[in-house]
Amino acid sequence: MMRKLLFALALGFSMSAMGQVLNVTSIDKVNLPDKAAVAAISPQGDYLLLTSDTNQGLIKYDLTSGQTQVLSTAPSAGHNVKISPDGQTVIYRESTFNNKHLRQSSLQSVNLTTGARQQLVKPTRDLQGYAVDATSVGAVNKGKFNKKAIGSAKAINVPVLSINKGQLMITINGKTRNLSPNGTQFSYLWPSLSPDGTKVLYYVAAHGAYVCNLDGSNVQKVGKMRAPVWYDDNTVVGMMDQDDGEFIYASTIVAATLDGKTQVLTDDSTIAMYPHAIAGKIAFSTPAGEAYIIQVTK
Repeated sequence: MMRKLLFALALGFSMSAMGQVLNVTSIDKVNLPDKAAVAAISPQGDYLLLTSDTNQGLIKYDLTSGQTQVLSTAPSAGHNVKISPDGQTVIYRESTFNNKHLRQSSLQSVNLTTGARQQLVKPTRDLQGYAVDATSVGAVNKGKFNKKAIGSAKAINVPVLSINKGQLMITINGKTRNLSPNGTQFSYLWPSLSPDGTKVLYYVAAHGAYVCNLDGSNVQKVGKMRAPVWYDDNTVVGMMDQDDGEFIYASTIVAATLDGKTQVLTDDSTIAMYPHAIAGKIAFSTPAGEAYIIQVTK
């Protein structure tokens, strides 16, 4: 009965507070060569970036040809990966240990066409966040903002969101300040900027997903979903996972609009986790190392 209910919701049938957010046209399993987790989907929707369940390594998987390309084998390479708007450059972290055996993170980039690699931020203990523009990366390291060109110099105009000791920070025009819209007594995760650059999406630990303006005003709860990401300027996608304190035994992908509509997009036949969204496609992983793409329309 529960599976039928969730399937009906995935197809957009309304029930109580639920309402249709997206039209699900298909949910397709990706024929991966090996077990992996989805780290990102390209802006053009033509490839996935894959990593391990511990975020080690980074592989490009072409959705048309099935060909793979190893981009990194380093620890943390699959954590918070970003792709340039043209899909040609991948920016990722690499973890190393210093001579005191303390973990450090550097920021690296690789051009998928030329293979050219660049170290954008040297190994540091405090790489707190970064954002990608068309030809540059802005990073916040130890609370300070730095810009690095990818190919040719261009000032980065988008705000940079970062996490410092659990607090949500925002950097605008090179100046970093504490945003933490729900108060500094909470811990924040998974911040991201809306596609139009006017809103901030974030998760408050144990409370849920929220959206606010760049100045921290107009705080609005989106739902209890975790790992939230933007689908478009008014739609958010995340996961509703359930665990027994040790293992996750159920998880669905859900979508929500800023005006309060919510919709379950997957049924209980898969443990669907950590979505990544672009217009028309939502990619997700399962704990079994499988990957799926939900084809949607609005």
